[in-house]
Amino acid sequence: MPIHSTGARGDRRAARRAQGRGGRAAEADLSVRERLGALRNVPPLFRLVWQTSPPLFAAGLVLRLVRALVPVSMLYVGKLIVDEVVRVAGAEPALGGVAAWGGALEPLAWLLAAELGLAVLSELLGRAVALSDSLLGDLFTNETSVRLMRHAAALDLAHFEDADFYDHLERARRQTTGRMVLLGQILGQVQDSITVASLAVGLAAYAPGLLFLLVVALVPAFLGEAHFNAQSYSLAYSWTPERRELDYLRYVGASDETAKEVKVFGLNGYLAERYRELADAYYLANRTLAVRRASWGAALSAVGSLGYYGAYAFIVYRTAAGAFSIGDLTFLAGSFGRMRGLLEGMLQAFSTVSGQALYLADLFSFFEIEPRVVSAPDAPPVPEPIREGFTFEDVGFRYPGSDHWAVRHLSFTLRAGEALALVGENGAGKTTLVKLLARLYDPDEGRILLDGRDLREYDLDSLRSAVGVIFQDFVRYHLTASENIAVGRIAERSDHARIETAAERSLADAVIESLPGGYAQVLGRRFSEGTELSGGQWQKVALGRAYMRDAQLLILDEPTAALDARAEYEVFERFKDLTEGKTAVLISHRFSTVRMADRILVLEAGEVEEVGTHEELLAAGGRYAELFELQAQGYR
Repeated sequence: MPIHSTGARGDRRAARRAQGRGGRAAEADLSVRERLGALRNVPPLFRLVWQTSPPLFAAGLVLRLVRALVPVSMLYVGKLIVDEVVRVAGAEPALGGVAAWGGALEPLAWLLAAELGLAVLSELLGRAVALSDSLLGDLFTNETSVRLMRHAAALDLAHFEDADFYDHLERARRQTTGRMVLLGQILGQVQDSITVASLAVGLAAYAPGLLFLLVVALVPAFLGEAHFNAQSYSLAYSWTPERRELDYLRYVGASDETAKEVKVFGLNGYLAERYRELADAYYLANRTLAVRRASWGAALSAVGSLGYYGAYAFIVYRTAAGAFSIGDLTFLAGSFGRMRGLLEGMLQAFSTVSGQALYLADLFSFFEIEPRVVSAPDAPPVPEPIREGFTFEDVGFRYPGSDHWAVRHLSFTLRAGEALALVGENGAGKTTLVKLLARLYDPDEGRILLDGRDLREYDLDSLRSAVGVIFQDFVRYHLTASENIAVGRIAERSDHARIETAAERSLADAVIESLPGGYAQVLGRRFSEGTELSGGQWQKVALGRAYMRDAQLLILDEPTAALDARAEYEVFERFKDLTEGKTAVLISHRFSTVRMADRILVLEAGEVEEVGTHEELLAAGGRYAELFELQAQGYR
């Protein structure tokens, strides 16, 4: 993320905060109908959870259904206990007093045992539900995270070079965890609905009007919760870039990869202050919403309390008038109180579910993103071996969202078995050219042929398998040394002989053998048992991937940039061995490296300026000769 000036950053954040009140974020400030429409994301969630583990999902559902009938059963047993106590207590002493009540107390003992059994059953069912939810939640998080990783890997490179996509990816990634809370809320509502229905039957038998009073009292609280849930989503949505920036600042301020520069340049205070500024702005926005939500929630809850106590007063009056028994009073008061709590919780949970369903849209819409660089139907595999080579025919390409042509009018041939070097100043289009060659992008103009056939017609997996690329900014995997080399052909990671041979040919074997754990040694400092390598050592390991890959087309982007002169000489002594029988493309600013290629292609402003051997280009006296002379002067 670029570091902006304070003024620019302030303007951008002001715009973002304004956006939170309107603009794009206003889309989250939805009408009730639109919020309810977001519930269409719930069935796909159920399908995902069911696919994760049908037995656990079914078990949780059955346990909830059984538990739903426990509350009304306990209330009714409680009513019977009260009525039985009143009956026994009202017995005439002349009949024998307490000593003569043995037969009368037996039903009461059975009722007490029944209530105890129901209480124990409710506790056991609750723990069983929590256990099944916990296990299912862990599995769901794992499965959804894997699916997200696989889908992201299938998308185009262009997606990952777009900031808006990263915002979308970040929102989707956040939805891979904690979704079982939402599912638990939904299933809990199903359970509570059954409980409410059973309680409503009892209330309706005594005083149907109480049900209407209960619903009217709870509607305002429900509407308030629905409104503020949508506001919460609006806030979270509009602040996604800033939250990503907070994560980035935390990383930069405390990372082994940035520690040296942070210390040397004294950046710690700047980074910490910048984090504080952004975090405080987010806190203030969140606090404002939280205060408003709490204030309105308290007022609307008071309305519900008035409704409840009005109903309670009615029940007491009817009992005093002799219409209800003392047992009826306890049953009705308990049922009404329980229904009020359940309905209030259900309405709030329903509002929460509709709000959370908005977040689910971030996950499912991410899965709907489709790559554009794909295989054609019934695409043939790449020829093995490649016979003719690659031909660029008037190829032009612009990066998405840019009006600038990265390369244009590229026309040349890379012959099969030829080593071609690409030379040019930074921004000339060298890396773009190899991205097109590996079909990380497709041209906007012209076409690239492989053995006379458009590259887009071949099976993409077959093409990627036939291409080996080692970029200058290669990844330093915090895995074992063996795995770092096996990355070149990960399917062969168990072939230790092949890995060791690749390491030997790239000169990484001596580096690895000096490590405490050898090939099993974890590289990098991210983990406690890891060992850091120097830049040159890392590059030898990365070059080992090229030998491990053993691809038909080998692309090396500045493969010796971090090597010292001796190591560079040793590597290129083996360059012919590495490219033997293969088609190779080499990008380098070092002419000692470039001259080893069969031909050299000089790029300028995204177009081919010169093509020829080292000797031919020197003799031509053009740009290549000029660049070569400039570099040569540095060694005189």
